[in-house]
Amino acid sequence: MYAFLISIAVVSLAEMGDKTQLLALLLAARFRKPVPILCAIVLATTINHGLSAVLGQWLTTLLSPTTMMWILAVGFIGMAIWMLIPDKLGDETDSINRWQRFGVFGATFILFFLAEIGDKTQIATVALSARFDSVWIVMLGTTIGMMIANAPAVFIGDKLADKLPIALIHKIGACIFLVVGLSTLAQHYWF
Repeated sequence: MYAFLISIAVVSLAEMGDKTQLLALLLAARFRKPVPILCAIVLATTINHGLSAVLGQWLTTLLSPTTMMWILAVGFIGMAIWMLIPDKLGDETDSINRWQRFGVFGATFILFFLAEIGDKTQIATVALSARFDSVWIVMLGTTIGMMIANAPAVFIGDKLADKLPIALIHKIGACIFLVVGLSTLAQHYWF
C-alpha cells in the first residue's frame, strides 16, 4: 500500500505545472472535448508508465543491490532538485496541427505519449518501480497520480492554472522525492 500511495503522491505533485499538464491545458482549450482527451491521457500514461515500470524492474536484474540503491537514492534526490525547476511548453501549436488529422483522441494520445518520454513523471515511475519492486502497483499509482493532476486541468482549463500555488506544490513534491531518496539510503544502511 505504501508503494501505491507514494506513487500517487509523487507523480501527482510532480505533474503540477509540468509540461504534460500544460499540454493537457492546451489540448483542452484547443479541442474543448474533455472526455476523449482524458481517455487518451489515461491510455498514453498507462502504456508509457507501464513500460517505465517494467524498465525499472529490469534494471534491478542488471545491477547489484548496492549499485541500484545508490542510483535510486541519487535519482530521487536529483528529482527533488529537478522539481524546483519550472517547465515551459514550447510552441506546441505546430505539433497539435500536425497530429490533428487523427482526431481529438489520436492527437492527444500521440502528443501526450511523446511529451511524457523523458519527463519527470516517467523517470519517477522507473525509479519507483525499481525501489518498490512492483510493476503493477507503481504503474497504477503513477497513472492515478497523472489523472489527479490532469483531469482538473482538462475540465477547468486555464481558470485553474492561475490559482494553484505551483511553486509550493513543487517544493512539497521535491521534499517527498528527497525523503524517498534519503530513506532509500537509510534503509540500505540501517535495516
